[in-house]
Amino acid sequence: MEIDGLISAIVIGIVIGVLGRLVVPGRQRIGVLWTILVGIVAALIGSWVASAFDVADTDGVDWVEWLIQIALAAVGVAALDRSRSRPGR
Repeated sequence: MEIDGLISAIVIGIVIGVLGRLVVPGRQRIGVLWTILVGIVAALIGSWVASAFDVADTDGVDWVEWLIQIALAAVGVAALDRSRSRPGR
């Protein structure tokens, strides 16, 4: 991966992570860096899933790919929040 691909992955990860966090109701007890990391992972996995279902490259904006990535980020944020909110921690 070249530097421009890495920078774009980080920027897209930030956007996807924030959107995923907004989808999850309530307050999340995870930090900004975790949100970004979840967003980057969700963006990469979401792109792979969209490619597998042949909806990654469409004319115009790839809305289906974005929705998959945001949904994965929301699941990741919720799972990380739940793992950090266990009693006794």
